[in-house]
Amino acid sequence: MNTPMYAGLLSFFIVVVLGPWTISFLHKLKFGQHIRSAGPKTHLVKAGTPTMGGTLIIAAAVVSTLLFATPRSQTAAYLIVATVGFGLIGLIDDFIIVVRKRSLGLKARAKLAAQLVIASLVALYALNAPGLGPAVAVPFTGGAWEMSPLLFFLLCVVVVAGTANAANFTDGLDGLAAGTSAIACVVYAVIAWRLGQVDAAVFSAALCGACLGFSWFNAHPAQVFMGDTGALALGGAIGTLAVFTRTQLILPIIVTIFVIEILSVMIQVPYFRLTRGKRIFKMTPIHHHFEESGWAETKIVVRFWLIAAVSGVVGLLALA
Repeated sequence: MNTPMYAGLLSFFIVVVLGPWTISFLHKLKFGQHIRSAGPKTHLVKAGTPTMGGTLIIAAAVVSTLLFATPRSQTAAYLIVATVGFGLIGLIDDFIIVVRKRSLGLKARAKLAAQLVIASLVALYALNAPGLGPAVAVPFTGGAWEMSPLLFFLLCVVVVAGTANAANFTDGLDGLAAGTSAIACVVYAVIAWRLGQVDAAVFSAALCGACLGFSWFNAHPAQVFMGDTGALALGGAIGTLAVFTRTQLILPIIVTIFVIEILSVMIQVPYFRLTRGKRIFKMTPIHHHFEESGWAETKIVVRFWLIAAVSGVVGLLALA
């Protein structure tokens, strides 16, 4: 387990060392966060905080993986491609928001189409790669479900793209997405190591280290935000790890917070439209509901971290 730990440590120090310079550079470019008017009023003070800090997470994880993974490893290569690919989608989205000074960037259809292309590449690789194929672990049974190639392909696409978007919805409070992602990455480092997938373990640890390093600057009050650049990259990476470790059905347990966040939006939006303005939650994603209920931002974040840690442990047990 030494190699993954070295990768995680290097990734952490890369972010901590380069963080101040990156924040200063983003300040000079005037890449400040645009706060949507429909969001919590307490967030208006965050306007102008540098965004696109996710580029630092991606860079640190990629460098550490390249240094510690097996040379020419296809697993490492696809994990990097998926992470960078989703990161680029987020980067373009963030750039449009910053330049045009509005809360919406890429059109939803274009954004989803690009995500589905990358998720499909991951699914095709998993379908044909030696040692993978159309089988997924069934939680708490120790067995596997042999699926049809088509069903397996569709499941992988949904898992990768869905996790990316769920992570993006989770990124709304200082330290929330970085902390919960770090916990999920620790879990996947352990899972990958137990399955003998050393390169996946190295990547998971590197991504965890990058998230922890980023949390140094993203803790409340945040000096920098990861933006869609970081959130989509993290979600896409975690979804890809689930595919490569055959834990697609266990993933919802491991990333319970992501699931809760995206479900709150999926429930609220149609209910709001069908009832012509009525709401189930005060505001979504659900972390905003708790803010509107009077909870302090730090209390929400810490409690969500605790839930993420417990769900991560349950996820490990589910693979037993």
